[in-house]
Amino acid sequence: MLAILDYKAGNQTSVRRALDHLGIPCRITADPAVLADAAGIVFPGVGAAGQAMHELTSTGLDALLTAQVAAGKPLLGICVGCQILLEYSAENDTTALGVIPGQCAMFSPALTDEDGEPIRIPHMGWNRVTLARPCELLDGIDKKSEFYFVHSYYPVPAAEYVIGVTDYGLPFCSIHGRKGLWAVQFHPEKSGRPGLSLLANFAAYCKEAR
Repeated sequence: MLAILDYKAGNQTSVRRALDHLGIPCRITADPAVLADAAGIVFPGVGAAGQAMHELTSTGLDALLTAQVAAGKPLLGICVGCQILLEYSAENDTTALGVIPGQCAMFSPALTDEDGEPIRIPHMGWNRVTLARPCELLDGIDKKSEFYFVHSYYPVPAAEYVIGVTDYGLPFCSIHGRKGLWAVQFHPEKSGRPGLSLLANFAAYCKEAR
C-alpha cells in the first residue's frame, strides 16, 4: 500500500483517484503507524510553501517525514511537496525540510519565451522533461511526452540531484532527487497517460524495494 501524506495542503484526492484508477492500494493518512507500514509515501502539494510548512511543523509531520526518508522509505514529492523537500523556499521566506540540498526560486517576470515574449507567471500548461540522467520513474515513457505544470516557483537543488529539466523562460529542474527519493515539479496525477505511467513506476519500485 502507498500512503498519501495528509497535511491539509496537498492535492490528496486527485492523487488517490489516479492510484485507484491504476488499481494501486493507497490511503490518505497522517497516522504515523500507517506511514511507517506503507511501502512508499506520496507527498503531494498545492498552495504556498509557508502554509505547507506550518501545517507540517505544527503537527509534527515534518519530523515524521524526514525520519521515514532517513530510514529508506521510498517517497515521491509532487509540486509544493517537491519544493519543500529542499532547504529553503523564496515563497513566504520559508525554511523547508532540508531533505535535499538546494532552494526554491521564483520565476522572474523579465524572462522571455522562445518568441521573445514575456513568460506568464504562474507557469500553467504542458511541457516536456529532458532527462539529465536515467530515472526509474520515466521507464517506458516516451521522451516526447508532456506533463502538466502549474507553479510560480521552481526547485534549484544541488547539481548532483538534478534528474530532469524543463524549459520555461530558462531551463529549470523539474525532477530532482536520488534513487528511492524523487520529487517532480509537475502534477503526474493530472498528466494523463504519461503521469499515470510515472505513478505506476513509483509503485512498482516501492513494491520491489519493500
